Amino acid sequence: MPKAHVIGLGKSGVAAARLLKREGWEVEIGDTKTSPDLLKQQQELAVEGITVKLEYSLKLEDTELPKLIVVSPGVPWDISPLIAAREKGIETIGEMELAWRNLRSVPWVGITGTNGKTTVTSLIGAIFQTAGLNAPTCGNIGLAATEIALKEEGDKDLEFIIAELSSYQIESSNSISPKIGIWTTLTPDHLARHKTVENYYNIKAQLLHRSQMQVFNGDDPYLRKMGEIDWKNAYWTSIKGKDNLIGNKGFYIEDGWVVETNIASTSEDQKIMPVSALKMVGEHNLQNLLLSIAAARLAGIDLAAIHQAIQEFAGVPHRLEHIRTIEGIDFINDSKATNYDAAEVGLASVKSPVILIAGGAAKTGNDKPWISKIKEKAAKVLLIGDAVPEFSQRLDEEGYSNYEDLGTMEKAVPRGLELAKQHDALVVLLSPACASFDQYANFEVRGDDFRKWVLEL
Repeated sequence: MPKAHVIGLGKSGVAAARLLKREGWEVEIGDTKTSPDLLKQQQELAVEGITVKLEYSLKLEDTELPKLIVVSPGVPWDISPLIAAREKGIETIGEMELAWRNLRSVPWVGITGTNGKTTVTSLIGAIFQTAGLNAPTCGNIGLAATEIALKEEGDKDLEFIIAELSSYQIESSNSISPKIGIWTTLTPDHLARHKTVENYYNIKAQLLHRSQMQVFNGDDPYLRKMGEIDWKNAYWTSIKGKDNLIGNKGFYIEDGWVVETNIASTSEDQKIMPVSALKMVGEHNLQNLLLSIAAARLAGIDLAAIHQAIQEFAGVPHRLEHIRTIEGIDFINDSKATNYDAAEVGLASVKSPVILIAGGAAKTGNDKPWISKIKEKAAKVLLIGDAVPEFSQRLDEEGYSNYEDLGTMEKAVPRGLELAKQHDALVVLLSPACASFDQYANFEVRGDDFRKWVLEL
């Protein structure tokens, strides 16, 4: 029986291990951590014949090397055991690639980009499901892709898979070929991992090159620049009107309507729906709307289902999520804004003046546009987490001194209410511009902590 090793005991790692077991592999799964929950899971998986090694890092000195290594989405692709495994000729793939190999007979919609992926994935999923299609979402939201592959036989046949794909997942999945590939935005992110924007672009471009149809955000400066070189036959979207499309086919906004051009055999432009049907705030969400409608129309979904799904779509948790209003002050959770670009969009999308809660584990990137938006809209910035010294210094350097070091969410939320009253601010916004790993397991836990303290006010 061939041996497979899975790195990471999250839900995708566990599903990958079960899928490999079903395929006839001898499976072990390793995780560098341990906890009561992981120990319980270790016992459950042992009953299924899957070996779990806790507080373990993969070593390749063993006499019996695995034939296959499967990597969970959060595990860096360039850690030394994986480099060594590839040098030894051991096949090394991501969990998403394993799912693809089991689900390649089903058409996929693959969504990538720096920001906007989760909203677009959620909205496409809502439209496809409203149209009556069995089209689960996977990736960072919904199920792990391997969980879909594990589903019981006899379920209604899958008709589409809607997959959110990060650069890490694309890097470790070299054969995923969606029917429809969507690229939302490209700004510098994960540069500690990818080193240059060009490397980051090239990884994401692999997915689009393998897609049968490609849809791009024509309002993103970097994608637009590359589009005129690499992607002339793609479908383009623009909230700025038809003249802003690259090529002659795509989706645009005109006079408050979403319009498609050259999509079906008809040469006439067709009005799809009024923009006012969308409840989510912010100009960026109009672009997310266009990308989602593009996927639906290219999949042949009718206008009534699209319109209904968009009217009913309330938004994505942790992305400009309204928690509650106290004395006219809106508390908004934008914990998913884990980089400067996303946090700038968060600030641009709310009423001013705003009390901003920011900080966490800082990332590399250009913070100047974000700080400009702070100067324009924030009456006060409350800093939390490891980024406090760095952010304090940068705000001082850029001539902004209305900030306080609060350290924790527990202190920042009540202080936010106090300052909002003092400054007649309309919004207290958590939009951190940082990863969460200094104080939280992930951005969801951070957003839930914000919600908890807001609800206790």
